[in-house]
Amino acid sequence: MPVAGARFFQLFIVMFALAAPLKAWSAADQLEEVLKEQTKARQDEKAKELKAKEQIENLKRDQQLNRSQQELDQIKREKTEPSQPQQPQATPTQQQLDQQRNEQQLQRLQTDQQINRIERETDPLRRQQQIENLQRQQRIDSLQEQIRRNQTQQDLDRLRQQQQNPR
Repeated sequence: MPVAGARFFQLFIVMFALAAPLKAWSAADQLEEVLKEQTKARQDEKAKELKAKEQIENLKRDQQLNRSQQELDQIKREKTEPSQPQQPQATPTQQQLDQQRNEQQLQRLQTDQQINRIERETDPLRRQQQIENLQRQQRIDSLQEQIRRNQTQQDLDRLRQQQQNPR
């Protein structure tokens, strides 16, 4: 029996000696896999950040384009409006147009503040959600503003038409 026990012990030591490097290789493979995953996660994070920055830049460009278009529309309206003094009846409508312009300016400032807050957001997912919300709100605001502007312009045109063609 002692010989069988000694052989078993020797066999056990040989198996243990062979298994140790396998465990080390396995651990090295696991470490390499974890490092790959971390690298991929960092790359994904960078890509999300770059996409968010790009979207912010697009928002700023769109905002500038909207401003330029509004200024162009205003210049066109001023050129097509008769240079004669307005009758008192048109004054409230003109005041309404002025008020809308002031509201637009205020809205632009508020949007600029929102963009600044978004740029400071550190969580990329939250930043992305805020960008999407801001884009959606800007589209809604732009459409609503366009409707108000068109309605007010129609009212002003109607009043001018009435003044030119009294009954």
